[in-house]
Amino acid sequence: MLTGTELALAGLAAAAAGLTNALAGGGTLISFPALVALGVPEVVANITNTVALCPGYVGGALAQRKDLAGQKKRLMMLVPAGIVGGLIGGILLLYVSEQVFHILVPFLILLAAALLAVQDRVRDWIRRQTGHDGTEGRGCRNAALPVGLAAIYGGYFGPGLSVIYLAVLGLFLDDTLTRLNALKQCLSLATNVAAAVFFLFSGFIVWPLAIVMAAGALIGGAIGGHIAGRIDPARLKWIIVAIGMVVGLYYLIRLFI
Repeated sequence: MLTGTELALAGLAAAAAGLTNALAGGGTLISFPALVALGVPEVVANITNTVALCPGYVGGALAQRKDLAGQKKRLMMLVPAGIVGGLIGGILLLYVSEQVFHILVPFLILLAAALLAVQDRVRDWIRRQTGHDGTEGRGCRNAALPVGLAAIYGGYFGPGLSVIYLAVLGLFLDDTLTRLNALKQCLSLATNVAAAVFFLFSGFIVWPLAIVMAAGALIGGAIGGHIAGRIDPARLKWIIVAIGMVVGLYYLIRLFI
């Protein structure tokens, strides 16, 4: 039985996650460990977290909708890949044993943090090697498969999805971080909603937590979307990288204790 304090802590963690997702990604690296710390089993925590944070993506996407101007073609080409990938990832999660998931958790978190850390260097290297011009049509065609693969990861393991999307979009699309953030919000929303709808019938959702966290995520996402252009993205990126590394190393050490 969850206490009022536990529900409040989960709501605060979700608000922080929604805020961080709207700004730079990686917010679920906060909310997922919070659920596990409250005693929720990892697979159940992951599913509950995915369902609960969907409103946060809605709030963030709506708040940044002006930054989607001129990105209609990108949305039409990439959102379907995000939806299909999210469904595939959700199916994999329910059919892979919890022990396998437990072993993969630290590596998935560390991967997400590492991708965000090297995003700028890898993007510059690809531009030098390919002469990629970042135009909307060509960039989207190149990004569709990576987006689909990232969506599978997102449907299977929520934490770090926004980080990976931001890294993928930064690699293949030449645009400002603010506009890529807005596109990332829509892709994250599509992937999470697809997985969440599938999870509704799984029986693994802790509904009291999901409801409280959904409210917190909606508030945090809306606030983050409104202040996204006024926050130093580089500084925030390294804060999220540090959080991801600490959390990932913690889970890795737990495997051997």
